[in-house]
Amino acid sequence: MAGIYDRADIYDLIEDEGRYEMYRRHWEAVLNGKNIHSLLDVSIGSGSMTLPLTDLGVTLSGSDLSRTMLEKCAGKAAGKHVELQCSDFRTLDCWAGRQFDCVASTGNSLPYVTNADVEKTLEGMDALVAPGGYLYADIRNWDWMLREKPRFYTYNPIFRDGNRINFVQLWDYNPDGTMTFNLLFTFEKDNRVFQKEIFEEHYHPISRHLILEKLAQMGYVDMEVMRLPAFARAADLEKADWHTIIARKPL
Repeated sequence: MAGIYDRADIYDLIEDEGRYEMYRRHWEAVLNGKNIHSLLDVSIGSGSMTLPLTDLGVTLSGSDLSRTMLEKCAGKAAGKHVELQCSDFRTLDCWAGRQFDCVASTGNSLPYVTNADVEKTLEGMDALVAPGGYLYADIRNWDWMLREKPRFYTYNPIFRDGNRINFVQLWDYNPDGTMTFNLLFTFEKDNRVFQKEIFEEHYHPISRHLILEKLAQMGYVDMEVMRLPAFARAADLEKADWHTIIARKPL
């Protein structure tokens, strides 16, 4: 079955001006009080999450394993100075010798690889963080998911060109501890479904505590865990859908 990252046109259906503004406000909250003028996103995808940083005066660079997503990102970044490279985030040689105020992995991308590879990836990201800079990651709340084992995740209907698009995820908990996300899009016009798109994505759930422990081992301080978006205030952070993690590298 095809992966969603081979279909940037489908992947970006949920993006609109409202979500762009949400991401911009998210970054305003994340950057508040931090000296961040350059940011590298090692899983930039189509750029939806980090392109709003350019509105905040941050110099943005990005890499991704998917050339399809990078092409979509480049199109969306037209008129902005954004440097893009094709790279697996486990091997960031394309950025060797460079340093950034913040190195990030966005979009719940880290759990695409094993927990052991996540730790190696964090080490590779750390090598690109300038002294006094920050390492950032956002992930789904895997701790809650594995505890409660929900099966469905729904999105509000999307309206494009007179069509209604419904998007739902069905989550399978595999015996080996991994998870399969089944992504179903249905396209409706005049109350009739005329198109279906189905994708599978495979994840290795990771506890945010593992990431925090790895950051501590690498010497990072001032660790923060927030919701995504970071400007939102959850009554119970443990039940938030997504977590934002950011920590500072000492000088």
